[in-house]
Amino acid sequence: MHFQIRRSRIPIGATCARSSSAVAKAPRIRSALSLAIALALSTSYGYANETAAPALPLAAEVAATNTPPINTPLAASSPNSSAASPTVIAEPLAIEKPKTASPGLTHAAAPAITLPSPSVQEVIAPTARSLVSTQSVEATTVVPAVVEAVAIETPPADLWDRIRAGYAMPDLDDELVGKWEKFYADRPDYMARIVDRSSKYMFYIVTELERRGMPLEIALLPMIESAFNPIAHSTAKASGIWQFIPSTGSQFGMKQDWWADSRRDIVAATNGALDYLSKLHGMFGDWQLALASYNWGEGSVGRAVARSKSSGRDGTYLTLNMPAETRNYLPKLQAVKNIIRDPARFGLTIASVPNEPYFKTVTLSHAVDLKKAAQFAEMSETEFVALNPAHNRPVIAGRGEHQILLPAAKADLFISRLEAYDNPKVSWKAYKTKSGDRIESIAQRFGTSVAALKSVNGIRAVASTLPAGYNLLVPSDGPSDEALGSIQNAVFTKFPEYVAPKAHRVRKGETFAGIAKRYGVAPTTLAKWNRMGKQSARAGQLLYVSGPAPTRSQAKNVRASYKKAGSRSAKASKASKKAIKAKPRSVAKKR
Repeated sequence: MHFQIRRSRIPIGATCARSSSAVAKAPRIRSALSLAIALALSTSYGYANETAAPALPLAAEVAATNTPPINTPLAASSPNSSAASPTVIAEPLAIEKPKTASPGLTHAAAPAITLPSPSVQEVIAPTARSLVSTQSVEATTVVPAVVEAVAIETPPADLWDRIRAGYAMPDLDDELVGKWEKFYADRPDYMARIVDRSSKYMFYIVTELERRGMPLEIALLPMIESAFNPIAHSTAKASGIWQFIPSTGSQFGMKQDWWADSRRDIVAATNGALDYLSKLHGMFGDWQLALASYNWGEGSVGRAVARSKSSGRDGTYLTLNMPAETRNYLPKLQAVKNIIRDPARFGLTIASVPNEPYFKTVTLSHAVDLKKAAQFAEMSETEFVALNPAHNRPVIAGRGEHQILLPAAKADLFISRLEAYDNPKVSWKAYKTKSGDRIESIAQRFGTSVAALKSVNGIRAVASTLPAGYNLLVPSDGPSDEALGSIQNAVFTKFPEYVAPKAHRVRKGETFAGIAKRYGVAPTTLAKWNRMGKQSARAGQLLYVSGPAPTRSQAKNVRASYKKAGSRSAKASKASKKAIKAKPRSVAKKR
């Protein structure tokens, strides 16, 4: 515990009836009185339980004064006492000179000062009473400065303790929770990997949750969504640790383009996810329904709640008719929540995560190679990508300013090295394809492989001859201003994937213009695809209607939309239709 010190002036004393100058003749009484007050103050600030406390007077020394206890109670004050209080130095006590009083006057009661706990008062009061004489005296004791200790909670050193203290959602009482507790408890290596990945991002997530006043167990949600894998990608095209689909990501400000996908950006995706969850909680007024909506969609959950209420139930999470994935979604989160709360109960050990920022944000004004950026920060490319997984290309470029995340301890090193590096910081440039270009020849020209060229440009498959006018990212001869300029000025678009061409067999009476209209292309384009100088069509002719005519080796795989009447395949098709007609009809019941 830490303490803040506040000072105030509070008179403490006891006024007695006047009597003879007995006090003046008894210096030991004055000394005992001072000792009593100092003892009360020191005890009230925690000295009674500390080994380094000032030594207390022995009972023999107190008894030697031969002064019976006074009838006036003496107490001390401390609104917030603690055994870990700082040392308090009491100022000298001012004792007014005693005055003579008539015998038989009653003692005036001292002002009562409340103690923080009865146990401390019981220790202080008898000791103080035993030290003050019952002789008729008037003594006013003033303590000019009384220290008030105000306790301040020390932040936990382990981030998991901070998360546990911030649990605010009601626990889910469901039988599926036990199933998922066993699932995670039986996979200690898997849990260890999740915790290790999360350590880079968790402090930022928790801080944002606290700033918004949201339950801190939501910080565990990426364990369920992506296992904190920053490049996780689902079959539903969801991406990042928060698993945003493209449309929802765009709705919450996550830009997705040729250069980068902000759904994988740790800061952008976290802010978007918490904005979305806050919106869902505002719609339903319930965190469990908000989380179900995050998984299933607010429209689906809203309709399920309405159906639940119409059937006489209360519309809470466990009363909804949900798909299996959503049905298990909150039980998974509850299971992880229970494991983090008490890992020893499940035979697991959760590695400590320091309760301090892991990364800092650095803004770049110019493009830079991803590999070079990692070198400036003395990081491996794997470590760098773990903090900056949004970038689709090996060069950080394409936007006005580029924000990157770096370990807090390495941010200053990165900036100093970046500023000191005088050479161009990119070794890539844009190349615009020309008519007749082949990807093999481009790879050879720029000293790279076809596989590398496809990977850098996000191409899965291309035709042997590339369409003209598309920008490809290719290696430059070396880092240069020309390379940087070509990247900044290029407009990269998604490169068209190779699609096997589809052909149309011309039937009697069809026209060239009619065929072009049927397939939604211009007659000139159709003529170009088929390398025809004149737009004409004759019965039985094969026209390519989905792209350029293939080479001779590819032509055997072309699928024709219509087949020539009288061909072997057409006769076989006619024979099969007759056979189907001859069979008795059977009806299958749908269940």
